[in-house]
Amino acid sequence: MKTANTNFNLLSFILADLARHPVRVLLFLAVLVSAGLVILSAHHNRQMSIAIERLMQEQDRLDVEWRNLVLEQSALSEHNRIENLVKTELNMHRPQPTEEIVVRVK
Repeated sequence: MKTANTNFNLLSFILADLARHPVRVLLFLAVLVSAGLVILSAHHNRQMSIAIERLMQEQDRLDVEWRNLVLEQSALSEHNRIENLVKTELNMHRPQPTEEIVVRVK
C-alpha cells in the first residue's frame, strides 16, 4: 500500500480561503467590532448609572441638610427668642410712654 502524501501547508489553505471569500471575512470582522462596541457601550451605561445613583444620594443628603437649616433658621428668628436675647444680652427694654418722643414732619 502506498501512503498518501498529507503534507499540507495549513497557512496557505487559510490564506487561499480568505482570498476566495473576502465578504465573509469583512462580515466576520464587522461582527467582532460590533461586539466590542456593545461591550464598551454596556460598560459606559453602567458607569453612568452608578454616577446617577451617587448624585441622587448626594441630592437626598443635601435636601435633608437644607430642611434642617430651614428649621434652624425659623427657630432662631422667632420673635420671643429675639426679645429674650435683647433683654438678657443687650439689656434693652421697651420704652415707657413717658420716654417716647414723637417727631412730626410737615
